[in-house]
Amino acid sequence: MHKLPRDLSGKKLAKLLKKYDYKIDRKTGSHFRLISHYKNIKHKITIPDHNSIKIGTLNNILNDLSEYLELTKEDLIRSLFG
Repeated sequence: MHKLPRDLSGKKLAKLLKKYDYKIDRKTGSHFRLISHYKNIKHKITIPDHNSIKIGTLNNILNDLSEYLELTKEDLIRSLFG
């Protein structure tokens, strides 16, 4: 089981998600809106532009991503952080 990073910033996560064709659509306040058409279906996700994303927030983001990408959460974590 891979551990989630404890010091992951929003900018770093946005950069990692380029792997799945996510692009920053807009920045509003302290959040980024990313959009992907990776599965030929538009998927939007909002991530905080914080120096360190809270672990619960990161967990929720990864759950949403794994559902859209049709990957297990473990495979997604390995793909992004492994």
